[in-house]
Amino acid sequence: MKYLIGLILTSLLFTGCADNGATMMQNGVWRATLKTESGKEIPFNFNLIHDKKNEPNIEIINGDERLLVDDIIIKDDSVFIKMPFFESEFVGRFEGDAIKGFWIKHLANKDVSMPFIAEPDTYWRFEKSKVKATSNVSGKWAATFADGKDSTIAIGEFVQQDNKLTGTFLTTTGDYRYLEGIVADNDFYLSCFDGSHAYLFTGSINGDKISEGKFYAGLNHVEEWSASRDEKATLPDAYSLAKLKEGQKRLDFAYPNLNKQVISLKDPKFNNKVVIVQLLGSWCPNCMDETKFLADFYKQYKGKGVEIVGLAFERTTDFERSKKSISKFKDRFDVQYDLLVTNKTNEAEQRNEALPMLDRILGFPTTIIIDKNGEVRKIHTGFSGPGTGKHYVDFVKEFTQYINELLAEPQKTAA
Repeated sequence: MKYLIGLILTSLLFTGCADNGATMMQNGVWRATLKTESGKEIPFNFNLIHDKKNEPNIEIINGDERLLVDDIIIKDDSVFIKMPFFESEFVGRFEGDAIKGFWIKHLANKDVSMPFIAEPDTYWRFEKSKVKATSNVSGKWAATFADGKDSTIAIGEFVQQDNKLTGTFLTTTGDYRYLEGIVADNDFYLSCFDGSHAYLFTGSINGDKISEGKFYAGLNHVEEWSASRDEKATLPDAYSLAKLKEGQKRLDFAYPNLNKQVISLKDPKFNNKVVIVQLLGSWCPNCMDETKFLADFYKQYKGKGVEIVGLAFERTTDFERSKKSISKFKDRFDVQYDLLVTNKTNEAEQRNEALPMLDRILGFPTTIIIDKNGEVRKIHTGFSGPGTGKHYVDFVKEFTQYINELLAEPQKTAA
């Protein structure tokens, strides 16, 4: 597969003749589509602007989110767009005003590519002509996803204005982030692209039911889904999904930071501190949302007796590759706490080996809160990011209140 990707890159660089008017990408909103193996197109939009140096920058649009992409190279009629995280990139070539090529995602042992097309001056996402919605799905929905082997319970929360639709799905291990789409007649469409996720949700609305749902993820993953309107739908408590093994009270680890300095909870800087341990991966969009939150939180609380340390579980055990990916998170969000390389991947067996005092690590991110006496008080699985609206606001309020309560507790004195 890597040989094939090399051929793609070579052909984009050296075939075709440059159109003199096409080598400067046009400012404004573009529409892009990624083609799945089944032939379905996953659409998204991005806004292109040129900075003060006349360099192109992209803001990928998903609902209220604008994800900045500023690593763009134009060489003759070829375009190279490197995503800021998640080890993925676009390679393409101008054909008139449009760009055609491939989105390439670099996984642990292979590369996966999807054909893409991007066209300028195109503001619509799913329908060029506005189609009237005959249903309104605003509210909360109890949803079930099934891939033929397993099923997943989720909650869909949507806001519909006229035929424009935004929202997300919440699960026990995190949310599907910012989704955007439309309701056309009784048909339901949502999509997103953030450099890791390439998602498309379709379905048919019939009163308080959504049926015939299909969820397309990346090149070839397809699940069926259905939902029923349910304003009382809930998920299990995120603090109940992982715990310490019986008899355990403390967390223990020793892993290198990005400078290869080994960091342990036994280090003096953690003494008499409330410690937040973040389990993350640079491949994980929910981890991106949590990192942004924790980076800002740490700046407010590091002088109040709080320390944060992140343990990264990457796609491979290659330290330098992991460091490169994690550093992008650190730089983009100005992370001032240590990020450690566990040398473990996100595969279940390896991630559970990293912290054997836990009964399991169900998903990423997972956040462990330790009091000033070094005892684990809470373990939170997943993260409901800003795309979940009120859930994110409530989490921030509850989390902040709990940390303040731990800071107010007296430290136990040795007997």
